[in-house]
Amino acid sequence: MFSPFNPRSASAYQRINVETSMHTIDQHQLVSLLYEGVLSSIATARGAMARGDVLTKCNSISKAIRILEEGLSTALDREEGGVLAENLGALYDYCLHRLILANARNDDALMEEVMRLIEPIAQGWNEIKKTGALAAAVAERPESRPVMAEA
Repeated sequence: MFSPFNPRSASAYQRINVETSMHTIDQHQLVSLLYEGVLSSIATARGAMARGDVLTKCNSISKAIRILEEGLSTALDREEGGVLAENLGALYDYCLHRLILANARNDDALMEEVMRLIEPIAQGWNEIKKTGALAAAVAERPESRPVMAEA
């Protein structure tokens, strides 16, 4: 009646879910997901390297590199972004080189360095959204009048 579990079918459903969600998220959330993907891929690579799983390490580092190159770097608005976009672009390039070296040398310290560089940026990016939402909520709230104590 039911067929056995097929990983290809599960993968197809997952791919459809990702494609559908891509149309419903805003640009800020998309960049957050890219940062999360880079950090998750590096963490997976570090675990795989510790286990001696070369294939998973290489695939995970490759995924992190692709996210940095094709996602985060290409998303930078280098014309309007000014110095900030320039600095982020330089940081992404540095991280790319460090990940390539980490893969070639099996160097966990280099992967850890990239994580330490990307994590605060990812956290700061997430805080921007929270701060913006808080400011919007405060702006919509009617001003409250101070209560004066009667003498």
